[in-house]
Amino acid sequence: QVQLVESGGGLVQAGGSLSLSCAASGSIFRTNTMGWYRQAPGKQRELVATITTVGGTNYADSVKGRFTISRDNAKNTVYLQMNSLKPEDTGVYFCNSWAVPYGSDYLRQYWGQGTQVTVSS
Repeated sequence: QVQLVESGGGLVQAGGSLSLSCAASGSIFRTNTMGWYRQAPGKQRELVATITTVGGTNYADSVKGRFTISRDNAKNTVYLQMNSLKPEDTGVYFCNSWAVPYGSDYLRQYWGQGTQVTVSS
């Protein structure tokens, strides 16, 4: 009943910018930390950035200073603003949210379907 819907993936030039959005919907009692992960071919999925309900953020060293994560709690939406993009940022980006669904007493982790981000040189 909980779904994460992503948008904003695409093709950009190195040095350019791209913004991703992800909205959580369904039978959500509350959301907790939300974040973005990515996976390149032949590599494990890695954390990109996370954000708490009160705006505390954490970034992978590889994107620190270039990416900004934000959220709108009223909309259950998380955003990722990506600047100064590099070819090594290419990959499938997955939205993630910890959430408590209705009828549950504990947090569960939910994932979006993934959206392709390609950075060309």
